[in-house]
Amino acid sequence: MPPNLTQIPPANRVILDGFINYLNNERRYSPLTAESYSRDILKLFKLADTTPISELCDHQIRRFIAQLHSGGLGPASLARTLSAWRSFYYYLIRDYKFKHNPCIGLRAPKLTHNLPHGLSPDEAVRMVDLPTNGDTLTVRDKAMLELFYSSGLRLAELVNLDLTEIDFSDASVRVTGKGSKTRIVPLGKHAISALQAWLVVRQKLASHEDGALFVGRNGGRISSRAVQLRIAGWGIKQGITSGVYPHLLRHSFASHVLQSSGDLRAIQEMLGHVSISTTQVYTHLDFQHLSKIYDAAHPRAKKKS
Repeated sequence: MPPNLTQIPPANRVILDGFINYLNNERRYSPLTAESYSRDILKLFKLADTTPISELCDHQIRRFIAQLHSGGLGPASLARTLSAWRSFYYYLIRDYKFKHNPCIGLRAPKLTHNLPHGLSPDEAVRMVDLPTNGDTLTVRDKAMLELFYSSGLRLAELVNLDLTEIDFSDASVRVTGKGSKTRIVPLGKHAISALQAWLVVRQKLASHEDGALFVGRNGGRISSRAVQLRIAGWGIKQGITSGVYPHLLRHSFASHVLQSSGDLRAIQEMLGHVSISTTQVYTHLDFQHLSKIYDAAHPRAKKKS
């Protein structure tokens, strides 16, 4: 557990605040990414203990990574942590005249590119085919589920959507992804239908001044945690025992479309991946299994309305 802000020296608090401002205002990182970096820097402060961060050497950073690894942190998390530390030291060199970056040349333990478990097409369709029965929250949840699975959005991307970013005439949604980069993602007919149904009842929950597409019980923009809890609950109700969460739906979207279409570049654009190498993890799947079941690019493409 990283220390909280009250447990670190005031000088380090000032440095951390400056770094977070740098991430938010200069690098244009999302609040969630900046918060993640903050947690990683707090880990560094804790591991350094009484050693000034200006005096840390590469062998000490290597030892810190080993400690985190032995404590159960996986390769992906370690790589992210090391990346955060490296960025932190670049900032310190620029703004605090530090002499060197002790993270340069260090690598986290090698990532194993095992594809995480995804939903089967039947499970995914069952998950999004919610019987709404006119319930406002269920109508909203169905629209969120359709966007996750039909358009492959990230959790933060969905939560931050505004009403003005849905274009029914063009069957698309304008998404702001990592690094504040925008992309246009197509909307399937099922997603359009679910969104239109939600917009009919949205005013029952929404505050007049709130332009958020999805709102919570309090009338304001729904929180990421609320979305996670609602989706997990629906997974249980729909009989999917392995657990359902937003990124699983995004992953299932990419896996199912790619298995049927084989168009890796199109998937890269829809997911908002900067590098094709990030998308290539999906090529480890069996391309034939779903192709025999679904002959369209998306498993729901030919499902009867």
